[in-house]
Amino acid sequence: MATPLSDTPLSPSSPLKKVAVVGLGTMGTGIAEVLAKAGREVIGIDVGEEQAARALAALEAATAHAVRRGRLTEEERAGTLARVRTATDLTAAADADLVIEVAPESYEIKQRILCELDGIVRPDTILATGTNALSVTRLASGSARPERVLGLHFFNPAPAMKLVEVVSSVLTAPQAVAAVTALAVELGKEPVAVGDRPGFVADGLLFGYLNQAAAMYEAKYASREDIDAAMRLGCGLPMGPLALLDLIGVDTARTVLDAMYAESRDRLHAPAPILKQLSEAGLTGRKAGRGFYTYAAPGSATAVPDALTPAAGDTRAAGRPVRSVGVAGSGTMASGIAEVFAKAGYDVVLAARGEEKARAARARIGKSLARSVDKGRLTAEAAARALERIVPAGSYDAFAEVDLAVEAVAEDLDVKRQLFAALDKVCKPGAVLATTTSSLPVVACARATSRPQDVIGMHFFNPAPAMKLVEVVRTVLTADDVHATVREVCGRIGKHAVDCGDRAGFIVNALLFPYLNNAVKMVQEHYASLDDIDAAMRLGGGYPMGPFELLDVVGLDVSLAIEKVLHREFREPGLAPAPLLEHLVAAGCLGRKTGRGFREYARR
Repeated sequence: MATPLSDTPLSPSSPLKKVAVVGLGTMGTGIAEVLAKAGREVIGIDVGEEQAARALAALEAATAHAVRRGRLTEEERAGTLARVRTATDLTAAADADLVIEVAPESYEIKQRILCELDGIVRPDTILATGTNALSVTRLASGSARPERVLGLHFFNPAPAMKLVEVVSSVLTAPQAVAAVTALAVELGKEPVAVGDRPGFVADGLLFGYLNQAAAMYEAKYASREDIDAAMRLGCGLPMGPLALLDLIGVDTARTVLDAMYAESRDRLHAPAPILKQLSEAGLTGRKAGRGFYTYAAPGSATAVPDALTPAAGDTRAAGRPVRSVGVAGSGTMASGIAEVFAKAGYDVVLAARGEEKARAARARIGKSLARSVDKGRLTAEAAARALERIVPAGSYDAFAEVDLAVEAVAEDLDVKRQLFAALDKVCKPGAVLATTTSSLPVVACARATSRPQDVIGMHFFNPAPAMKLVEVVRTVLTADDVHATVREVCGRIGKHAVDCGDRAGFIVNALLFPYLNNAVKMVQEHYASLDDIDAAMRLGGGYPMGPFELLDVVGLDVSLAIEKVLHREFREPGLAPAPLLEHLVAAGCLGRKTGRGFREYARR
């Protein structure tokens, strides 16, 4: 007779050789493929013979494609297919070492499957649920042997995605966790250990962000195209949030958020009403052929124009002519913006508090241009011409004849208001005055002038020469031709402009920083480690950097300041900065710039 799992020591190499996969939808089929390729004997179980046949056909097609791409040999493909068999009854799992259920996200369905398996499998068989939204503890509590039940959350598409979240409940035996963790490693995956709460790590952070993006769109703050472009270009994400919701399934997102809200009672997790409306209308995303976007056909990845698609012709007002640009400031952002304009052929006046600072900023631009030449991105002649177009000045009086003045001084409202009052006196009538603020109200800068209609936000991202995004921020007072001017200028300097209104965080920071704050809360609550959270978001969410890597690069003090602004404006309790972040800033641990933030760094 087999020994109960909790009494059986397991070797570091997983003993899980025969695996049953219950539910042969897209995820179940993908998991079966991963297991079979890694030499496991797989029993695929689905209540419908038709679905089981589709799963086998999908597996045959996927392995044939892998052969064509040189990722499998014909012999390996034959072996993979030979290791998979299908069944329509759970009794086929009787001699499995591990059962992974990937049935629909329903407590009733999943608990019924687990209870039935109790009477079928061996006492030492591990039962894993693939849920990403339901409580593993609640599912385990209905089992006769809850110590052998855990969560094993693969990401879609399972053959390609490296992340696997191994989810323990308070009832799970450590040996079960060790066995499936070893299996995940042998499958070529990167397992992260997490506790039991809805969404776990990756989805727990991802779906809050997606929900806020849906709410932003619902409020008509920005168009779907601009929201998605802002997050792709501003954060380096592979997809925008609304396109990603369509890929995941709007109904699936709503289910996950319902589960998260039931536990957290954080209003930021309460599903945006538009998710319910789209779900109930059957507009669930790509699989339905329509969600936030419209697709060529159900299941197609090709978005097609619809009634909400912006017209190809530009119907905006004509802009004002811009030949010369003034850039106020001497820091990294000011230098980068001046470089961008000069490379695009504009005459640039770079003004700072003192001519020495302005000359130093111009010298920094010269070094940046030289690096571009060394990397083959720019010819030496083009670099020399760009640098010649930049004239340093020690006073804002030099802005008297510029057509566009862009300030990039300290992120302090009093400082910016004083500067705009000075620009109001110096700049000629009709000049456009722009602020690069990332978090302060643009209208407050506008009200410091006698011509608020000429003031607009032009939020560049750092480093300005490399980052393609500019958030164009209209106030309620901004003139149409001023808005048109800045849009035209963005096109000429090779930037992608997105429109948004004058509220804290605009698009990118309003969506990014609550996500970063929630990651800090996870660590603060000892739910997961820094390394596991960073790995989960890189591997499961496609983020170029994990949240703690990014926080240390941005600066914890900068991050805290933005989070305070967001909390003050929106008054959502869930936006309150995590105390751990406040404590680190108070201790002077500001990230890479101080040598220590969430991690320690070698001092240069």
